Amino acid sequence: MFKLIFKSSRSFTFELDNQDIYYSKSAFDVFLNDTLVLRDVKTNVFSIYNLVPNTSYSVRVGNFETIFSTESESLSLNVMDFGAKGNGSTVDTMPIQTAILAAPKGARVFIPQGTYIVGPIFLKSDLTIELEKGATLLYLTDRTQYPILPARMTKSDGTYFEVASWEGVAAPQYASMITGLNVENVKIIGEGVFDGNAQNSDWWVKHKIMRGAWRPNGLFLVHSKNVALQGVTVKNTPSWNLHPYFSEFIDFIDLKIESPKDSPNTDGCDPESCKDVRIIGIDFSVGDDCIALKSGKIELGKTYKQPCERVIIRNCLMKYGHGAVVLGSEMSGGMKDIDVSQCYFLDTDRGLRIKTRRGRGKDAIIDGITFNNIYMKGVLTPLVMNMYYYCDDDGKTEYVWSKEALPVDDRTPFLGSFTFKNMVCEDVHVAAGFFYGLPEQPIRKIELENITFTYAKNPEPGIPAMMSFEEPRTNQGLYFNYVNDVRISNVKIQGAMGENVHFEHVIKKEIIDTTL
Repeated sequence: MFKLIFKSSRSFTFELDNQDIYYSKSAFDVFLNDTLVLRDVKTNVFSIYNLVPNTSYSVRVGNFETIFSTESESLSLNVMDFGAKGNGSTVDTMPIQTAILAAPKGARVFIPQGTYIVGPIFLKSDLTIELEKGATLLYLTDRTQYPILPARMTKSDGTYFEVASWEGVAAPQYASMITGLNVENVKIIGEGVFDGNAQNSDWWVKHKIMRGAWRPNGLFLVHSKNVALQGVTVKNTPSWNLHPYFSEFIDFIDLKIESPKDSPNTDGCDPESCKDVRIIGIDFSVGDDCIALKSGKIELGKTYKQPCERVIIRNCLMKYGHGAVVLGSEMSGGMKDIDVSQCYFLDTDRGLRIKTRRGRGKDAIIDGITFNNIYMKGVLTPLVMNMYYYCDDDGKTEYVWSKEALPVDDRTPFLGSFTFKNMVCEDVHVAAGFFYGLPEQPIRKIELENITFTYAKNPEPGIPAMMSFEEPRTNQGLYFNYVNDVRISNVKIQGAMGENVHFEHVIKKEIIDTTL
């Protein structure tokens, strides 16, 4: 059985209806109108391209077959007809941008195979952009060719219109590789590549210093709705790869996100104060967190109180990042209704990671979070919840690191209920799980169910969470401190040094059918 999860006028994406984690247990072939189009597919999510608009197709996998129809299309425009060369030397920004601006509602802009040297490309509403297999948009390395987006603009009523940000703060930013400002009903599809070319620029040099403006993203969406990326590869971006900001109904489907392991701030996908986001079937290999959900740092969260909510993350492969799925630390608007399942984490520093600290504010509430059916291999610390996250100038102050019970006030964040279940975590290095709440605001509830932890033969020591005064450790079990309610059911820990589970300041403990 399989289901359609995305369609355009020229493509479909399907997902097997199973419980396998990213990879299907058995490879399979895909037939389109009885013609073999995909052979020996190994992943749960797969796509078909080169379809005809407004046409019905029979799709068959194994013995299951059904009919699907592509969407309609008003017109197709080829960027070559607007003067694009695709020869790897001519700058093609203007012809491609002109084709986008010329496209009527419901049209497709087609970019055929070739290498197109470009600067930032701006989207408009009611449009599909398709990159053919073999098409690469290779980005200019000269930052003077990138316009600057101001942090915000002032409306006639005196309120702000947020335009750009950097790490949860309103700030000027160079226009991103793909920029969408107030756009709706946009699809970017195909098997082509957006290559930020950052390794050949100075974007990663002195990266902590703002020069003119902050670095561009790969994709930056602002106040946008019904936008989807399907199939394409995004690589070598100057900073975050995919960054929707105050947007809704956003789909990232069957993508490849690639940045060198040592590239700075190249997070894979960072929805910020967004709602109704789907992240399905993505292959991540990045230099920072693979997925990091955010909702602004202090001012933005306090002003708009817009949580990151109703996010689905499923059937993704996450390699080599700092964290696989991360909530925070810029989460002052809160987060809720997050569902992560059928994901494979390989050699990340941390697996499922929640990070916050004092100062994020009373609206910094994370609650209703479920992580289910996850496989991890070589992850240093699989599960982390840290309410003392120490990055930024104020992160190492006594107010942040103090273990004394401070007053609960407008600066105090809150972590609610979290469920971690049906996981296998192999080759753990540092700790199986590390959960540390505030003495004045403990984590409300943590449930661990049907989880197995085993340890690496030659563990790499490290600190389980980025907080002050933590010492490196190896092969630690589960550590809970300042948690109101812990429920552990059918959890196995094999090879820990010392006690398998350590409780401090935990009010309610329930351990069922567990080998500890």
